[in-house]
Amino acid sequence: MTGFLAHRPVHVVGIGMHPYQFPTETPYITLGLTALRAALDDAGLTWPDIQAAMIGTGAIGMAAGRVMLRHMGSTGLEVMQVENASASGSSAFRMACMQVASGERDVVLALGVDKFGGAQRAANKDGLARLTPTAEIPSVKFALMTRAWRDQYGVTPEDMARVAVKNHGNASRNPYAQFRKPRTLEQVLGSSKVAGDLTALQCCPRGEGAAAVIVASEEGIARLKLDRSRAIRVIASTSSSEHAVPEEAWSLVEMVQRSGLETLRQAGIGMEDLDIVELHDAFTIEEIVYAEALGLCPRGDGAARLRDGAWEIGGRCAVNPSGGLIGMGHPIGPTGIGQVAEIVRQLRGEATGRQQPGARTAMAHMIGLGSVAVGHVLRRD
Repeated sequence: MTGFLAHRPVHVVGIGMHPYQFPTETPYITLGLTALRAALDDAGLTWPDIQAAMIGTGAIGMAAGRVMLRHMGSTGLEVMQVENASASGSSAFRMACMQVASGERDVVLALGVDKFGGAQRAANKDGLARLTPTAEIPSVKFALMTRAWRDQYGVTPEDMARVAVKNHGNASRNPYAQFRKPRTLEQVLGSSKVAGDLTALQCCPRGEGAAAVIVASEEGIARLKLDRSRAIRVIASTSSSEHAVPEEAWSLVEMVQRSGLETLRQAGIGMEDLDIVELHDAFTIEEIVYAEALGLCPRGDGAARLRDGAWEIGGRCAVNPSGGLIGMGHPIGPTGIGQVAEIVRQLRGEATGRQQPGARTAMAHMIGLGSVAVGHVLRRD
């Protein structure tokens, strides 16, 4: 193993969630502390055991972490707030892992929480006129990607709809998911048009929720007498951003591919070793394209893998068994940490009703507006 995780092993020892949901009047503090208390209970820890807290959020505002955590009691712990668009939670988890791997801390919390509606994009304040009114509209961007994959690889509307059918089906078995109703191919294709070939059930919802993960060192596990048998090791963590590529290429796809290769290299494994992948699927075309870019299959073969069930729970590699962003939801701050929580649940064998059989190694991969990519690999020892 290479990278900072080679310095000192990092283990996930506790996970907790507040279910993702459509916007309500629930204060973000309630969302976040629900997930935190669940993670403490899961780990067998008390609040004073936590030495630092990395808070991922995209829309709440300054000092969200300290305002929330003081309700648990003021213990003097380090609190850091992380904003990295959709990868905010993934980045907060990475920072928590870095603190443990470096030897600076033994027990660190990564918590993602968000409420819908308050986020502002820096791109709207850069002083530059947009080339087109649709330049920063994600649905248009991914409708164009859909068209490109249709023209080049023959991806059909039915192929894309199968992503939504799979992920809504997985989410229907996930008690933390925003959508818990299975959908048919006909329902997905028949839902309202959004942009190009994308329909409403092929686009992720925005909402609110929270996810918490606690990481610890071997020393912390021993000192606090935690249950080592339920600890899941983090064997890779990477973060990067886009490269400049030729105009006709997709820089986002190149970024995902490069990020995935680096994450696997750091873990010292190949894509064939993964039993589960949780990835960014805000639009159905993304699961197909990013799974290809990560190496689950050659470019252009993603639709065929969907048709033959390779990415189903019980298939060769379960892709988004949580339901993904499309089914589980995408509240921004919690999303990447929620991926990790799902993976830990799966690797422990505790994902009742949606368990990938024999799961031992998994990847969580997120992208964020800008664009950035954050990848993690976790393994059950």
